[in-house]
Amino acid sequence: MKQPCFLPFYLGILAWLCVFCVKAEDPYRNFNWVVTYGQISPLGVPQKGILINGMFPGPTIECETNDNVVVNVVNNLDEPFLITWNGVKQRKTSWQDGVLGTNCPIPPHSQWTYHMQVKDQIGTFSYFPSTGMHRAVGGFGGFNIQARPVIFVPYLKPAAEFTLLVSDWWKSDHKALRQILDSGKALPKPDGLLINGSPRATSFTGQEGQRYLFRVSNVALTTSINFRIQGHTLILVEIEGAHTLHESYESFDLHVGQSASFLVTLHSPAKQYFIVASSRFTKPALTATGILHYAGSTAKPSLPLPIGPTYQVHWSMKQARTIRWNLTANAARPNPQGSFHYGTIPITRTVVFTNSKAKIGGKLRYAVNKVSHINPATPLKLADYLNIPGVFTLNSIKPTPPAGPAILAPSVMGFTLHDFVEIVFQNNENSVQSWHLDGYDFWSVGFGGGQWNSTLRNKFYNMNDATSRYTVQVYPKSWSSILVSLDNKGMWNLRSANWARQYLGQQLYARVWNNEKSIYTEYDLPPNALRCGKAK
Repeated sequence: MKQPCFLPFYLGILAWLCVFCVKAEDPYRNFNWVVTYGQISPLGVPQKGILINGMFPGPTIECETNDNVVVNVVNNLDEPFLITWNGVKQRKTSWQDGVLGTNCPIPPHSQWTYHMQVKDQIGTFSYFPSTGMHRAVGGFGGFNIQARPVIFVPYLKPAAEFTLLVSDWWKSDHKALRQILDSGKALPKPDGLLINGSPRATSFTGQEGQRYLFRVSNVALTTSINFRIQGHTLILVEIEGAHTLHESYESFDLHVGQSASFLVTLHSPAKQYFIVASSRFTKPALTATGILHYAGSTAKPSLPLPIGPTYQVHWSMKQARTIRWNLTANAARPNPQGSFHYGTIPITRTVVFTNSKAKIGGKLRYAVNKVSHINPATPLKLADYLNIPGVFTLNSIKPTPPAGPAILAPSVMGFTLHDFVEIVFQNNENSVQSWHLDGYDFWSVGFGGGQWNSTLRNKFYNMNDATSRYTVQVYPKSWSSILVSLDNKGMWNLRSANWARQYLGQQLYARVWNNEKSIYTEYDLPPNALRCGKAK
């Protein structure tokens, strides 16, 4: 009897699997960015700005959940240069984070390629230079991650999306600003605010009756802002990669490094309306305006500008407490956001970080728990991976603020992979602080005045529907608490989003570690990794 031949069947299955594997790979989005100096005049004074492909601000990256984003950066400046991706988690690969603790900077007149996957993320993000004071003169842009078509988005599809980048601005060159800080002096107050690189020329056009999504990011160096649109209500739908309950606002505070998305319906009489960003907690208040233009109308916007808050700290804190996680909405995955019950997870460790201003060697510095961070010539991550001694000391920063004077040192704290950590930011100064954690989002569970203590958890913590985010504000003479699941192995920068404070030491690195060497927890050193310092 003739035996059946299964070879064609097996070959067919093999071919199908090959096609499936090819189709299953997530899409690639490739960018080539040439970074140069160029003359710009945002405040009417010609100055040297940093352009990407001739653009100021830089191009917006538009991508989709799980896309592979490949950005080749050609550095045609006269200084080393890096870009960091604010809020992009860089799962298992802090090598792509683009800060001096993880990456050697790209030398002048050379290039380096970032390879990153926006794994399991949606929402509104940004990018900017992380070296020196480069971001004071440009090099920043938007980074928007759309949900996959198979994932339900908990709001009606907008007719279009608009990206708004609000920045503070100085008429001085970035080298002049850096020299001020290096000399031991504080950064002067900014000269103005910009929306998409202009104090008053940005405009957006929409159709009457349609709804639009406004993605707004505060990419300022030092300034909290209030955002509003004349005659229109802002419906908050997303904040820093998390879908929120749909609260309505006449105006909304965004602190340094924060992003949010608002649905705006064009329901007012057809004309032009002012879009306003104004500074918070500053004297005098700075203002930038743009225009929301109803298509087909010729009527100009009318004064006065819509009023926003200026110094009301309690108003801002009260508003922050109204932001709630949408527990039933999907985010990047099909399962609801609320299926992760963060409030039921035992806290394995509590850390209290206190920011402070200090004089070290006669010069102004900023510190966290009495350590003012300095970047060694060898990136911390590279030294850790290659076992290079003498670069940093693990746990050089203590988990609570110690007594004694502030010191200069590379600031690194060790954590165990999969720890669930409570971090309290204690601000005893008179200015608003803003803190950003690379590699993660976290739950912003509590705000309060005075000194934090453990008894305040029951009174002030939201353990049910606090939103996840990647940047949190801390009000003057106050505290803010976050909970974070440390599930992303690597060396991650926890920094003041106020760039002058970060530059002068208000930052540290969290070494999230276990002893397992596996690509399932962390990718190996990339083949194209730059070498510098002791790693050359």
